[in-house]
Amino acid sequence: MAEEQALTKIPQHVGIIMDGNGRWAQARGLPRLEGHRAGTENIRRVLEACGQYGVKTLTIYAFSTENWSRPDEEVKGLFRILEEVIDREVKNFHRQGVRLRHLGSLEGISESMRKKVQKAIELTKDNKKFTLNVAFNYGGRAEILDAVRKMIAARVAAQEVDEERMEQYLYTAGQPPPDLIIRTGGEMRLSNFLIWQAAYAEYYSTPTFWPDFDTSELYKALLAYQERERKFGGLPEKVLARG
Repeated sequence: MAEEQALTKIPQHVGIIMDGNGRWAQARGLPRLEGHRAGTENIRRVLEACGQYGVKTLTIYAFSTENWSRPDEEVKGLFRILEEVIDREVKNFHRQGVRLRHLGSLEGISESMRKKVQKAIELTKDNKKFTLNVAFNYGGRAEILDAVRKMIAARVAAQEVDEERMEQYLYTAGQPPPDLIIRTGGEMRLSNFLIWQAAYAEYYSTPTFWPDFDTSELYKALLAYQERERKFGGLPEKVLARG
């Protein structure tokens, strides 16, 4: 990648809201499920590009808790596609040193799907080259509520609850927060994705639909990130330098 030389500041953790699969299919006169299939095929390409650019963790928003409201046929079809992806890709991910983690709940998921997810997590748990978080049956608010319930169950005293303790009970415990959140498909909202973790993440939206989000599109997002000055609530360095 010739453009790689221009990137001097790489986000260690990137989150992607993979939007636009249905619209991609409709624009081509195809059923919406074909858009989801094309979208899942794209995950491998973007994962490999992230690794080449030096990103260490990728979190993809595969299925939200709100997606259950979609037509039953679409939901079932999406689950079938996701099972196919697990069957096809997990061993390859393992060979490449990718650690798979699931963010979300497995309640309401078929027994076969649960077993495949758990098996994939167990197989890859010791890999250290790259982490792929799959936010599946996930909602940011539900994650925070789950964390609070776990703290209550663990009898954590109120005075011991701070941000550091809270993060120990989130699905992403032990991982760095995302530096960059990318949303494909042109929308400008987080849609309940990593709402605690992304408090200070840089945000990038592109009109490109997820199935068309390729290496060159990822480069544009990383370049935009590089040009941002992250202040984390403070003043820019150039302002501080002036006094």
